[in-house]
Amino acid sequence: MKKAIVIGATGLIGQSLLEELAVDNTFGEVVAITRRPVSFQNPKIINQVVEFDNLAKFSLVLKGDALFSCLGTTKKQAGSISAQRLVDVDYQLKAAEIAAENGVTDYFLVSSSGANSASSNAYLQMKGELEDKVAQLRFKRICIFQPSLLLGERVGFRLAEKLAGWILPTLCTLPFLTRYKPIYGSQLAKKMRQECVKRFSGTHVFTLDECFPSE
Repeated sequence: MKKAIVIGATGLIGQSLLEELAVDNTFGEVVAITRRPVSFQNPKIINQVVEFDNLAKFSLVLKGDALFSCLGTTKKQAGSISAQRLVDVDYQLKAAEIAAENGVTDYFLVSSSGANSASSNAYLQMKGELEDKVAQLRFKRICIFQPSLLLGERVGFRLAEKLAGWILPTLCTLPFLTRYKPIYGSQLAKKMRQECVKRFSGTHVFTLDECFPSE
């Protein structure tokens, strides 16, 4: 059986992804690489608490078959754009580089709808930059997921996201807005698991409604 590695396992998507991978017979071991201990317990789950500022020191834990990158923060949480960049670009890119050097073949990245390295929006620019850089690494398969607004219970209250979560589901019943409908973190995690067990190579980008799982 295969070994999965998850970074960002304490976040909205990462927590759900651990639950998905724990019951998937494809994987015999799931390594959760985090900054604080995970709450989800399962015999398959091995939690490695690391210092992301010194990730090279923990390179041995980034060995396996598939790396799932679910890290992400906001400017408000991080305190500044530069601090947000550490999480949204630098940490994730370093983890991907080490994993590729360690022979990890499959890479799965949670990005964002509208990600573009040429965007004037700092958040979308960071997401696009990371996509561009990991695409150059030596993975046999890269899956990039670009969902719309993510719904679910998060650590910390985000008023703008709460309001959007109430309004968008109604707006997105309109035919021309259907593909922009919000997605729950658990739904995206399920889609990631569904894709990881398929056999294909190359880079694949899943946009908006393509991020929803097959029922």
